[in-house]
Amino acid sequence: MHFSKVHGVGNDFILVNGFRSTIDNSNKLAIKLCDRRFGVGADGLVIVLPSNSADFRMRIFNADGSEGEMCGNATRCVARYVYEHGLTNKAEITLETIAGLITSKLLFDNGVISSVRVDIGIPRFKRGEIPMTGNPDEQAINVAIQIMEDTYQATCVLMGVPHCVIFVDDISAIDIAVVGPMIETHPLFPRKTNVEFVQVQSEGELRMRVWERGIGITMACGTGASATLVAAVLKGKASRQATIHLDGGDLTIEWGVDNHVYMSGPAVEVFHGERKGG
Repeated sequence: MHFSKVHGVGNDFILVNGFRSTIDNSNKLAIKLCDRRFGVGADGLVIVLPSNSADFRMRIFNADGSEGEMCGNATRCVARYVYEHGLTNKAEITLETIAGLITSKLLFDNGVISSVRVDIGIPRFKRGEIPMTGNPDEQAINVAIQIMEDTYQATCVLMGVPHCVIFVDDISAIDIAVVGPMIETHPLFPRKTNVEFVQVQSEGELRMRVWERGIGITMACGTGASATLVAAVLKGKASRQATIHLDGGDLTIEWGVDNHVYMSGPAVEVFHGERKGG
């Protein structure tokens, strides 16, 4: 099995060309390969496959073996990979995911790919869509979540995958390793949730850290950055385009007049290798 190690602002993946390699037991393989001591090490395993409805189909398995609906940073990495590895000559690429069809556009500077812009889609706010417990038609804005002695005010958004966005005065004061998993598995979220802690720096700049569902603390989350901007706009804290500063770098997020959210940022191939047996 041949693979490439890729990342988008530090959110890293093991990418496998499913046109060349047949993958069995993807869930167990993801757990093995993503282990940072005994495997390659990554936040997830991404498999690129043929599609009947798009240019390619993308499956993503989190480090714990669970399958994710989609991943914003991974879509950028896949778009660059299929172009640079000769699987397509298109600069605008459609990807089939569990969450629906995603369009990625390669951006060039003097003939070299400088970044990738992804149409993440339309945000959803109703409890039944995210999903959350409670009235399915109620928007999940300013939801109080009690964790130990603290109460957090959350704005929850489905951005392909569920997100719980919490604005804080000082992001460095949050123990994400403790609070993150408790919110991820809170009874409010029957399918669990990703958790973003956000400090507003200005209407055009937000600092975000993330606890990802099925993974833990990661360097970045593209759908999380998208959900963060949407939540900030809804609460009057940001303009409809902003730079999101993550542990691994910056993403530019825009909530367009067409109600779609667009994410732009880098995608990098670090190395490639081959796994034999075991």
